[in-house]
Amino acid sequence: MRGHHLAIYNFGLHIDDYESPRVKGFRLREPLNFEAANRAEGFAGRSGYDGEPGPESWGEKVYPRFIAGSGFLDAPSSLSLWVSLEALMAFSYNGVHADALKHARNWNQRQAWPALVLWWVAEGDRPVWADGAERLEHLADHGPTPRSFTFKTSFCPDGKAIGIDREGVKAIAARNAAGQEDLLAVAKTLKA
Repeated sequence: MRGHHLAIYNFGLHIDDYESPRVKGFRLREPLNFEAANRAEGFAGRSGYDGEPGPESWGEKVYPRFIAGSGFLDAPSSLSLWVSLEALMAFSYNGVHADALKHARNWNQRQAWPALVLWWVAEGDRPVWADGAERLEHLADHGPTPRSFTFKTSFCPDGKAIGIDREGVKAIAARNAAGQEDLLAVAKTLKA
């Protein structure tokens, strides 16, 4: 959407600590996913994590209430910006990231909350971690609205419902695949 970027925040809980052998498949794929996003058409940027190499963190890392009682102090989550629903969907459900999603049940707990939340921000603005946590909670409490929505039920920045251009998604995914063959080849050699 002209003048806006699509923000996405996702949050889950692993079945064990990040360094655990049970979560090794996730840990090994994480840098591949970050690089695939960097190369993906329509990627506008992502928050890094305080104290880790890579992009700057977009504020203090905050989690939604769903972490309470889990026994974890940290949880897998990401915050990024994209130019369109189609670009984000092409990245999310194709290539390296799709390969990781196939194995996610091996690393992540089943969850009773939405896995991700989408919302629009003005181009040039950048959300902070607290925005993502709050919007995920809003989605869980109220369902999809223009404030916090999903791929299945999406909205324009002006609040009107919008459909996803599936042919556009396929075209972007094909272009992404051409520039990410090396990453996917590595991902396919990794065990779950």
